[in-house]
Amino acid sequence: MQTHKIGSLRFGEQPLNLLIVYGGHDNFRITVHPDLRVVVDAPFGKASDEIQARIKAKAAWIFRQLSYFEQYLPRSPDRRFISGETFRYLGRQYRLKVRLAHRNEVKLTGRFLFVSSPAPHRREAVKALVEEWYSKKAATTYENRLREFIEKNDHFGIRPPRIRVRKMKGRWGSCNGSNAILLNRELVKAPSYCIDYVIAHELCHLRHRDHGPKFQRLLSRMMPDWRDRKERLERLAVR
Repeated sequence: MQTHKIGSLRFGEQPLNLLIVYGGHDNFRITVHPDLRVVVDAPFGKASDEIQARIKAKAAWIFRQLSYFEQYLPRSPDRRFISGETFRYLGRQYRLKVRLAHRNEVKLTGRFLFVSSPAPHRREAVKALVEEWYSKKAATTYENRLREFIEKNDHFGIRPPRIRVRKMKGRWGSCNGSNAILLNRELVKAPSYCIDYVIAHELCHLRHRDHGPKFQRLLSRMMPDWRDRKERLERLAVR
């Protein structure tokens, strides 16, 4: 049984928001996640003043971790959605070609992403077509990758979750604990093996909510090279 509390404090001029999780354990732990969440695990009955003191003692380390992870957050380039720009899909680059047509259509041909539109010079119209295409590709790709991963790892007995797709800032995926995972639409720009890593990561969260030893062991059993995939994903400029 756990209880949660939203907390905050200041370290000099910097505000720090965090989630305090009270549980039936004896250890006190602070975890900084890649999506910039700061989670404090504290034993039941621990006094608020003592928790604040422990957090303040680790504040410098917390902000160093936040600064480190911040450089890997998904970034949205300032796109103009005109011919010649490059877009990524499953780890490969494609050059955009916008052309006049009687109906809207987006398709990959060779190394080009063709966008046909009755209004090829309207940036917002082209942008809407490209984003809709990414959303559809992401939904199909994630469902296929999940199904293949579950089939290969059915001995772990994980029930296939529902997948929802959304464009997010600050995270590649999340798990709400009700047999559903949320994946960032932008992840479809990364290679398949990076997508598989995020799926495996979120599947493990269906059993273990934190990133503790049990989570690490399960992920390592599912995907022994997950650290290499994670590092590759963090280094990719797929946004």
